[in-house]
Amino acid sequence: MNITVEAIKKLREETGAGIADCREALTESAGDMEKAKGILKKKGLDKAVSKSDREVKAGLVDVYSHNGKVGVLVEVLCETDFVGKTEDFKNLAHELSLQIASMNPSSVEDLLSQEYIRDNSLTVDQLVKSISGKLGENIQIGRFERIALGD
Repeated sequence: MNITVEAIKKLREETGAGIADCREALTESAGDMEKAKGILKKKGLDKAVSKSDREVKAGLVDVYSHNGKVGVLVEVLCETDFVGKTEDFKNLAHELSLQIASMNPSSVEDLLSQEYIRDNSLTVDQLVKSISGKLGENIQIGRFERIALGD
């Protein structure tokens, strides 16, 4: 099957995956865009697992306040400052803050096992692993604190 440059470009824009990975996923899925996305998603999770033993020394702390009633601090760690400054990484940290504010997990393990609030077909752990696969680095949640007014 002949995979077009336009199809590769579209898949890349929608997933953020590399050109070679997009071409390979489209070839494997016989040009089916949805199947190709699934292949890339699985591949991203597989990549994340292989990176999980790497040391994390960089990252950021995201701060979120919901109407002045609930506040969240979350530490998200990665391997390099370069990745810690990307929009994907910053967005992940903010999404984790929103998750913590709304779902009030008791621990990092509890947080990772929860359904992701924006897409209940994913767990928070799968979300973190998909971003880890996309960015090519080990990403971990270091710690978090949730403070609610009156608690």
